[in-house]
Amino acid sequence: MRTKEISKLIKPVAKPRVNVVTLGCSKNIYDSEVLMGQLKGNQFDVVHEADKVGKNDIIVINTCGFIDNAKQESIDTILQYSELKDQGKVGKVIVTGCLSERYKPELQAEITNVDSWHGTNDLQDLLVSIGANYRHELIGERLLTTPSHFAYFKIAEGCNRPCSFCAIPLMRGKHLSTPMDELVRNAQNLAKQGTKELILIAQDLTYYGLDLYGKRNLDELLRRLSDVNGIEWIRLQYAYPSGFPMEILDVMNERENICKYLDMPLQHITDKMLKSMRRGITKQKTIDVVNQIRDKVPGIAMRTTLITGYPGETQRDFEEMAQWVEDTKFDRLGCFTYSHEEKTHAHSLVDDVPEEVKQERADAIMEIQQGISFDKNQEKIGQTFKVLIDKKDGDFFVGRTQYDSPEVDNEVLIDAKINYATVGSFVNVKVDNAEDFDLYGKIVK
Repeated sequence: MRTKEISKLIKPVAKPRVNVVTLGCSKNIYDSEVLMGQLKGNQFDVVHEADKVGKNDIIVINTCGFIDNAKQESIDTILQYSELKDQGKVGKVIVTGCLSERYKPELQAEITNVDSWHGTNDLQDLLVSIGANYRHELIGERLLTTPSHFAYFKIAEGCNRPCSFCAIPLMRGKHLSTPMDELVRNAQNLAKQGTKELILIAQDLTYYGLDLYGKRNLDELLRRLSDVNGIEWIRLQYAYPSGFPMEILDVMNERENICKYLDMPLQHITDKMLKSMRRGITKQKTIDVVNQIRDKVPGIAMRTTLITGYPGETQRDFEEMAQWVEDTKFDRLGCFTYSHEEKTHAHSLVDDVPEEVKQERADAIMEIQQGISFDKNQEKIGQTFKVLIDKKDGDFFVGRTQYDSPEVDNEVLIDAKINYATVGSFVNVKVDNAEDFDLYGKIVK
């Protein structure tokens, strides 16, 4: 029998399915999507967080190592799938991401039945461990885990900031901007696939370009992305206040498809805390930056993130921050309790605020913000907004205005019994009711 005839009788061995499980922030979501794009290019059947697992599945867990709660969730997930492997219910368990980057030796010693461990920049080795090859021609290709009409769009990796509480440089390395031409090509590819909203992410957007072009170049990048046909919204997340490039606000005013939205984590407000946190800014300069942004872009929605219970935070420090939140009236705000992270500068300080006090302070800040959000939403009643429909949930179509990011901000709810909308479409909605964090309205022409 000829070799060609024999080959017809031999069935190719089916590749195992790869189930990618993503924990943590939008940067991890992006990394998982890139991994999945490579796997698909290698003819693997790849899914994201499948409800049911198969006995031959390869489980890839993309972990978070940012703060205690996130680390614990990652460890619990690894243990869960390791147990399934022991029971013969999955094939392999592979771990990647920030937790693995930061604690690989300790994790290997404690959890011995994981097949391989990889860090944040080990994509090629990770692919080899699955039985795939890294394909350069697939750079920029992703399998979106979000609805196709919006995508997280990472423009840089790593961070050069010296913030005392933050372990991100330990896990992600120094800042590395992605070349502008590559980003524009990626945006064009996404637009061809139906993506209408780009959510720009990085550890620090405002540092973009310094390493490649010798200057902060986010404004030029925004103009070029704004020119991509099909992209109707561009949203900025993770801006740093110190040295904030005000020229990006000019672009925001010039271009209709750049959302009047800015996420700028400020962390605290007292001079003592800001200095200890190594934020490179003072209370007055912080206030000035916020005021300048609001003056330059009237109506801009500003989101910030704060930390309570940082080492040495007194009741007076907290009260000063609470009053500042009350006075500033951010449109969106999140609050975390301080997590004492090894190998950070702040780890040398005494973690002297009790956990229950940290949480009480965070809850108090969020209660203030709840009232602010309610008042701001009441002012929207009777107004009409352009809304992007994200999903249908029960009796409602659920969407967002340009002033809201997915998952973390307000939603617009539209009664599906009265109105019809297509997921991924833009509609005009007149608001007729409002709660603390939700708007209700009807579609108008």
